[in-house]
Amino acid sequence: MKRIKIAAFMLWLACAFVPGTHAQKYEMTFVMPQEAAKDSMLYLGQHYRDQFIVLDSTRVDEGGRYRFAGKRKWETGMYALFAKGAKKSLVDFTIDGSQRFTLRLDAQYGVADPVKDITGSEANRAMFAYVNKANDAKRRVRDIEQRKKSTDAQVKAEAEREMKSLTQEMLAYEETYYKEYGQYRFVQLLKMFEGPIVPDEVEDKTTYYLTHYWDDVDLKDHSLVYTPDLFNKMSVYFFGSLYRADKDTICKYADRVLHRIEDDTLMMRYFMDYIMPRYYRSTKNIGWDAVWCYLVRQYYLTGKCGWASQSEITNKRQTCEFLEKSLIGARGAELWMADTNQSADPKDWISSHRFPQKYVILWFWDPDCHHCQEQTETLKVLYDSLSAAGNKVFEVYAVGYEADVAKWKRYVREHNLPFVNVGGSNVNIDYQEAYNVHGAPTMIILNEERRIIMNKVLPTASILPFLKRYEELRGK
Repeated sequence: MKRIKIAAFMLWLACAFVPGTHAQKYEMTFVMPQEAAKDSMLYLGQHYRDQFIVLDSTRVDEGGRYRFAGKRKWETGMYALFAKGAKKSLVDFTIDGSQRFTLRLDAQYGVADPVKDITGSEANRAMFAYVNKANDAKRRVRDIEQRKKSTDAQVKAEAEREMKSLTQEMLAYEETYYKEYGQYRFVQLLKMFEGPIVPDEVEDKTTYYLTHYWDDVDLKDHSLVYTPDLFNKMSVYFFGSLYRADKDTICKYADRVLHRIEDDTLMMRYFMDYIMPRYYRSTKNIGWDAVWCYLVRQYYLTGKCGWASQSEITNKRQTCEFLEKSLIGARGAELWMADTNQSADPKDWISSHRFPQKYVILWFWDPDCHHCQEQTETLKVLYDSLSAAGNKVFEVYAVGYEADVAKWKRYVREHNLPFVNVGGSNVNIDYQEAYNVHGAPTMIILNEERRIIMNKVLPTASILPFLKRYEELRGK
């Protein structure tokens, strides 16, 4: 991240000190109640994804004032006041026109009265007037929503009327506000990031919303990367609106935004450096590893990520090829392993594929792992109950993962594990590489064609519902 910060800071310097611009004296003061001035030093800077770029710093004086002063031409835009190591800003504000102003903050780092608490900046007065109005509306909405849950019909009806009235009030306020303050950058950003309005007559509202999500955002505007708005919109899109979508849907809508910026190295890096690690590192989200592989092949391996070094691209290609062996839809590699008898003769080894059951659960576990023990016991209860009912729709091929063979055999015997128990070094292939097994427990579910239909650890209670849903989707 340090390299990104430096690159972003140098870009800012290049923009701030191009020929024809002139440094100006600036003096920006933030006054806090004594009890709120907890940090002796605060920083002034800009957002960059979920971190900050430091542009200036100052120490608090005896009156609880943080005064930033010097000579510089600040670019018009959104800025932040923050403490060292903070994940969130104390307050976001705008530099728009005036570079000499004072903001008097309350204990919650807000501005109670923009007229009284802000001097020298009409842009900040306008911004905080809107922020206060919006926060008040949110409080009213929460109160109305509570009353809408009432069993009293009259109370519920009154709440419905209040909600309609509040909606009309805010629409009228925004229309007037936009006309009066439309010259300010904050208002331009507000309009740009307010999100698509889904018409009432649209039936598939989710598709419409996702399709038009980026319509109003000028992704050619590089200054957006230094606002919290672009980061929030990106985060909500990928890890909010698309959080529970399947792999194909995520890739489809990822392409909608990424295709718009694929020739823009700065914007592409802004998006890809944030989303790629989250898709790669996810251990719970089904299909996210496939999304990662898709993005690698679609963008990194086609030269659309110009900042990436050759070694990074090579590493991503190799990792992608490794992961693709265990992606949902891939045919599972057939394992042949020795059971607890630990025969060295391959003729005695047991196949992971040749069972009469429709499904096979490959269960990689370690008797030294407490979580593995818990999950194995609950899996045993389900397995035994299905066997007793004559409805064992799956077989469990339980692999003692990197376990001490003697300890593993003893655990299987003492706990009377009814699975097909295999382990040890007598195996036909490296199952860790074949199935991307990087720890225990790991669960892989194979269908009747012995293709992978699940590569995440499901809670035992979710296994049968998952198989039922799988068959419903396949029409079987």
